[in-house]
Amino acid sequence: MIFYDFEVFKHDWLAVFIDVTRKKEHVIINSPDELKALYEANRRDIWVGFNNKHYDQYIMKGVLLGLDPKRINDWIIVEKREGWQFSSAFNKVPMINYDVMPNPPVSLKTMEGFLGSDIKESEVPFDIDRPLTPQEIEQTVFYCRHDVEETIKVFLQTADVFEAMHGIIQAFPDMVSLSNIGDSEARITAKVLGCRKQEFNDEFDFFFLPCLRLNKYKYVQDWFEQKRKEALSLDLQNRSEYDKKTWYKSQSLETLVAGIPHTFGFGGLHGATEKPSHFTGALYHVDVNNYYPSMLIAWQLVTRAATNDNYQKVYKTRKALKYKQTHAASKAEAKRFKKMQLPYKKMLNALSGAMKDNTNPAYDPRNNNCMCINGQLMLLDLIEHLEVIPGFELIQSNTDGLIVKVPDTDEAFDMMDDICWEWEQRCSTPLCDILLELDCIHEIFQKDVNNYLWVSADGSVERIGAYVKELSAVDNDLPIINKALVDYMVNKTPVEQTINQCDDLIMFQKIVKLSDKYDWVEHEHCTPVILKKGVRVIKEIYEYPETVKYTYKSYRVFASNSQDDGRLLKRKAIKSKGEKFGNTPEHCFIFNDDVNGVKVPETLDRGWYIDLAKKRLKQFGVAI
Repeated sequence: MIFYDFEVFKHDWLAVFIDVTRKKEHVIINSPDELKALYEANRRDIWVGFNNKHYDQYIMKGVLLGLDPKRINDWIIVEKREGWQFSSAFNKVPMINYDVMPNPPVSLKTMEGFLGSDIKESEVPFDIDRPLTPQEIEQTVFYCRHDVEETIKVFLQTADVFEAMHGIIQAFPDMVSLSNIGDSEARITAKVLGCRKQEFNDEFDFFFLPCLRLNKYKYVQDWFEQKRKEALSLDLQNRSEYDKKTWYKSQSLETLVAGIPHTFGFGGLHGATEKPSHFTGALYHVDVNNYYPSMLIAWQLVTRAATNDNYQKVYKTRKALKYKQTHAASKAEAKRFKKMQLPYKKMLNALSGAMKDNTNPAYDPRNNNCMCINGQLMLLDLIEHLEVIPGFELIQSNTDGLIVKVPDTDEAFDMMDDICWEWEQRCSTPLCDILLELDCIHEIFQKDVNNYLWVSADGSVERIGAYVKELSAVDNDLPIINKALVDYMVNKTPVEQTINQCDDLIMFQKIVKLSDKYDWVEHEHCTPVILKKGVRVIKEIYEYPETVKYTYKSYRVFASNSQDDGRLLKRKAIKSKGEKFGNTPEHCFIFNDDVNGVKVPETLDRGWYIDLAKKRLKQFGVAI
């Protein structure tokens, strides 16, 4: 396995390769012969990079083919075109590439910031119009090596994704090979299912499953039927993909279900209380186990482009492993079986997206519509039947489950259990069971349907949404705020205690990145002029006559208690004033060096973090 990165200028190019298997580094500067020798000696290895799928592999192939790397660079970076479109000759240079860039994309510098690494950038401009000096080449090699080393760190933090993809290849050697390791989950899934691209021409001929028993909310099903007729009358099937996507996005039905605002559409079901809420009592998470995969098999909605029954095999394999996990003799054994499920879980979940992607061989938009629409209606059906329970209260609905509250009595629980059992029997088929799991919740804090935290009866915690999710080394923005919120919700620890007792500077970091819409960054940094404005309410306004200009893309920002530190501003050459980066303090300092192990300085304004934590708790319905 070789990690690599290319840097390209008008008159020079260079690359750093780190062979982690053989523990060797190769630095190649303007030498196609050296590159060819390295490639020939390792052509069967996996070449790993960050965004190498879209950039570095084409630079490397171009150099090996004798093409101008600067022309390829500008084709991709300046003209924003796909690398494979530059030349069909690239197909003559086989490479097994694996890209560690996440999806949706996050820049390497941002991920380096999350890791706490040094995020300073090379001062050598990429548009330099002359050959580089020896000093400039040395500096570029230094930063190129740094990026390769950081790519290795990112890979290690996300190794489970690689292992899952590799697990799929090992499980289906007759359908996929190691050369597919760089493909998306959806592409590999299509290959495993033996999909052959077909034009079904019936995208809007979706139908309703016979298991539905809607009465009170039948009008929602009728709305989907109306939309089906509308799409057919517009002949949307034969319109452009852009027209179809525009139509899909414009279709939504907003209505009250069990007293809760809901939105129905062609993506999924969403419903939650209008205001932030906090509940305790007899709460239950009514979760449909493997909802979409189970429905696809039960009602024969697996893509019609598939030529085998591997989807069912994957489903059964994952189900067997999950059973072993549940009945494991130890935590270590349970963890092992959980890890073994990952390749199969990713395949099962990837198919639904693949069926709506017109570039994927698994493309079958009618069956995808049937899955999404009936999935919503079946959950709506469940809500309608649960509403007969005296004292029933719906807290939220989402794509694959509900959170409900019922009276804390045996009678209420038995009614809920019976209704769920009847729904399971009605929605399942001889091909596959569609089953519900009832998880008892002790307490829930809910901002909205996409942001909530609950504590289960067994003490485990479920965290959904940016404000409370469990962060990782490669997703590590304002970690002290997430910790403060979770500590308060779970243990009632005051946010002041969590924030004041933490002494690791990395926990307070906010990573920001300058987009291509702006030209540079300015940091207000000098002795400010303090103005007082207002009549009844006097406000102090800080004006900074001096700023420090930066051209870096990424910044690690901290709240400052020094008046000499002002805002961090995004600047455009055509505008006289800058714009403050979102979610950054009015007074901040920058620390772009490696922050790991660095302790909190006296200039850190802990009060800003305490105020932010309390503000976010209020958004969850908690006033402290």
